[in-house]
Amino acid sequence: MIVQDAGSEAQDYVYVANLPDVWAVDSFSEPSDVSIFGPEIAAKIGGLKRGLIEAGAKASGDKSSGAKTHAEIAVGTDEVYEFRIQTVKFGAAIAGESSSQGLYLVTTIIDRSEERHRERLLRALLREVSHRSKNLLAIIQSIALQTARYSGSLDLFLHKFRGRLYSLSQSQDLITDSSWRGAYFNDLVQQQTEKYLPDNKHLVQVKGDNVLLTPNASLHLGLALHELIVNAVSHGSILKSGRPIEIECLRSHVDGHDWLSVRWFEPLDPERPGAAAEDALKAHFGSTVLERVVPASVNGRAQYDISDRGISYQLGFPLDSGGD
Repeated sequence: MIVQDAGSEAQDYVYVANLPDVWAVDSFSEPSDVSIFGPEIAAKIGGLKRGLIEAGAKASGDKSSGAKTHAEIAVGTDEVYEFRIQTVKFGAAIAGESSSQGLYLVTTIIDRSEERHRERLLRALLREVSHRSKNLLAIIQSIALQTARYSGSLDLFLHKFRGRLYSLSQSQDLITDSSWRGAYFNDLVQQQTEKYLPDNKHLVQVKGDNVLLTPNASLHLGLALHELIVNAVSHGSILKSGRPIEIECLRSHVDGHDWLSVRWFEPLDPERPGAAAEDALKAHFGSTVLERVVPASVNGRAQYDISDRGISYQLGFPLDSGGD
């Protein structure tokens, strides 16, 4: 706190104590706003004090006492202090003089650094929520349009669209749980497949690197895995043959980028023609997701093949350009 004589020309310091550490010193030979705070801050608070004194001079009686003002002043990049200044009338005995009434300036300094830091974080968080919400809505709109294009009836559209929204929400849950850093590959595979094989988890075998994917890559790769597992359960021979799906994730360094290669291989029943599985997927939105939407969204490339041996899907993309 600082107490100054408002009646003196230089606004002499009468009392000073408990200053924040950034300004605290053991003693002042001639304490003043400039010697304590420096010329820049002194100029800012000096203007506020002059305004209070001038307002008090125009007022009458006790109206000159109790006038208040305040300002927040940043020190460096991390510290913010609020200066609360008010005029007070009390006996001049505080200055070691007589007990006659005088007008004084009382300045209280409050550290607001932590509070303002939290506010900045909250604003940044809200901007991030808005940004990611817009991205998510754009993905949902694309899914709705493409699903409608490949659906022959309203019932079929609703069935497919609900499944894809569920897939998206599952991936989003993983992203949210990681504070929006993304989702780990193994967790993503588990989330997208266990709903369709609750009693046959052994039919999905995952190997390779358990990489942390970006939020954007998590959402789109999750959508690709959803299309593949739904097709495998609905049209493939996985439940009948008992031959597991093999999923591999490998991280490498290509052309100066960390590159991720994902491979899905679903073995087919040798007794069932591969054309049946091809027709089941190629006729719907699934092939569009696998061959166009997902690789374009992660700046990568994909290859989808169906043969009598099985269904193979390979996706490669740079980890540092997978989007947010």
